[in-house]
Amino acid sequence: MKLFGRKKREDSPAFRRDMAKKIDGMSVKYVTERRDDSDTSGDSVIGRNGSLIVKDRELLVYSSSDIVFRAEIDRLSMSPLLSGEGIILEGNDTEHGGTHRKIIAYYTYYLKT
Repeated sequence: MKLFGRKKREDSPAFRRDMAKKIDGMSVKYVTERRDDSDTSGDSVIGRNGSLIVKDRELLVYSSSDIVFRAEIDRLSMSPLLSGEGIILEGNDTEHGGTHRKIIAYYTYYLKT
């Protein structure tokens, strides 16, 4: 047991893979997209009732009977919400032409750590 072990860097592939394993199969209550456009700012709901799925080194966000976000795990920024109720995902969405997107997936049942 390590008392003073080093944490993995959040930008390392090992951290991203571990985080993906942790959230794989989580039920999602709803998914929002954060837009920083000059016209619209804030979050808008893009899906309800779904799950987070790891498949072939990609993370898929399945919601509202559709894949709303798909990105390579090794190139995806993942940050859990401080409340533990969800996760912020930021990266190039291969499902929608490779556009850079930032989405927030809110868990149906949040992780208790």
